[in-house]
Amino acid sequence: MGKRDFMGGWRPSLERLRLQLARPDALLAHALLGLVTGLATGIVIVAFRLAVEGTQALMLPEHGENYEAIAPVWRFVLPLLGAVLIALLFLRFAKGIYVLGIARVLERMEYHQGHMSLRGFMLQFFGAAIAIVSGHSVGREGPHVYLGAASGSLLGQWLSLPNNSIRTLVACGTAAGISASFNTPLAGVIFALEVLALEYSITGFIPIILAAVSANALSVSLFGSAPILEVPTFLLTAVSDLLPVLLIGVFAGTVSAAYIQLVQSIASAGKQIDFFRRIMLAGLVAGVFGIFSPEVMGLGYDSLDDLLTQTLPWTFLLILLIAKLLATTVSVGLGIPGGTIGPALFMGATLGHLSGVTAAAVLGTDINHASFYALLGMGAMMGASLQAPLAALTAVVELTHSPGVIMPGMLTIILAAVTSKQLFKKDSLFVTMLRANGLDYRSNPVVALLRRSGVASIMNTRFTRQQPQISREQAQRLMSEKPEWIIVDYDGKPAFAMPGIAIASHLSQDADAEEIDLLEIPADRFELAAVHLQATLQEALDILNREGVEALYVTRPIAPGINHIYGVLTRGRIESAYQY
Repeated sequence: MGKRDFMGGWRPSLERLRLQLARPDALLAHALLGLVTGLATGIVIVAFRLAVEGTQALMLPEHGENYEAIAPVWRFVLPLLGAVLIALLFLRFAKGIYVLGIARVLERMEYHQGHMSLRGFMLQFFGAAIAIVSGHSVGREGPHVYLGAASGSLLGQWLSLPNNSIRTLVACGTAAGISASFNTPLAGVIFALEVLALEYSITGFIPIILAAVSANALSVSLFGSAPILEVPTFLLTAVSDLLPVLLIGVFAGTVSAAYIQLVQSIASAGKQIDFFRRIMLAGLVAGVFGIFSPEVMGLGYDSLDDLLTQTLPWTFLLILLIAKLLATTVSVGLGIPGGTIGPALFMGATLGHLSGVTAAAVLGTDINHASFYALLGMGAMMGASLQAPLAALTAVVELTHSPGVIMPGMLTIILAAVTSKQLFKKDSLFVTMLRANGLDYRSNPVVALLRRSGVASIMNTRFTRQQPQISREQAQRLMSEKPEWIIVDYDGKPAFAMPGIAIASHLSQDADAEEIDLLEIPADRFELAAVHLQATLQEALDILNREGVEALYVTRPIAPGINHIYGVLTRGRIESAYQY
């Protein structure tokens, strides 16, 4: 008896929560769900990092990124073994899921209302872990974003929340993934805003902020709060110091455009090769680069630290930049399930350091400033390749705890982004990857507004459901209830919606009628189609257009073969939601 009471109380409460969350201003409930999503994402990210870093610590001498210390033969074999494991994993379990990372998050948000699968979550977790450990030139940040977004999506689906809430939880997981990955909570929030093209609002971003904070708190509790990258303090003191900054912006924009173009070209060419051969080719190329340039293997945070703290020769830097560019584009373009943000930061640091060394030789600037220019290059390359300049600037500041980078960072990041976007006509790397796989992505402000609200937020609940034939007594009783809409069944299912006042009008005109046929009396009748209670207003409008009807009934299965109707939704009511 106790169990039935508990479930009886739980289900109505959950039902009320679903109806409440359909509204875009359901702040408290969304804030709580954002907090839970952040904690769940933090747990997943911590587990991922422990699995990867623990395995690397067992494999590699001295520290977990020291691929340079192992024999060349192992640097060649290790990526091949990783490629075999990744190919077998995806061939056995993928069932058509071959695009992961941030591009996949964008695709699920654009075409599937943020619904993501447990299968994709597991493929990303194990596939990215294998790729990083085996030395492929990929990052962990893209997988972290995917894992966070999937955590939020799976939570929303488990609770059967409306799709506008699931989209919010995906955004929360996205911010939490960046926050826990870099120890950069503010950058996580801004990344979700820029990359997912979200509209800023207090109710929309408080859950995302809470998710980023909670995930970051969990990560800090295990890995500490010290800056990930240590950079010597430097302040610009002369106008001449700005010239290398401008050059870094132009160079980073150019390299970013090359990065995006190479990924697009390799992905397009790779589609002609079957999946197993494609992944094995990626492993072979990674192995070759591992022999001749082991610094590009894995995440490369040890090499990144050297770029920010030491002065390196320009020949080494140029070779390193080219090797990282080619190794990463081949791995990502051929389908290795790793991230692209980390490699962009690595290439940016190499480019910036190279610019600093060149400026010292040509312009006579201080060679010790090269590490600072490497930091600027990181932000410029990330901002240009992702077309997310504010997130890039914030990430660089939070990664290094160096506020002195803000002014020159703004200049070089914007210059790099404009160079890539305007001069070379390149979209972000994620959108390019989607298009390389036959999908498109567009941001439409009206569609974004419709996606913020669920159908339950504006549906009309003053309705009654009737069979076509009713008696005069039934009609009079209906009029006493004053429904705004009458849903008329035909062949046992809802078929038409008519205004409730139509019955009153007919009764006043035909005082002798004992039987009333709701399908025959003079009235406006809208043909009906069904829309799920979880749907957003954008999905509802799509159904109206696709089915060629003017009204929908909002429904949800409550038991096998039993559907409950919650309300009526007309085209005019949806249009009023965004027109006014």
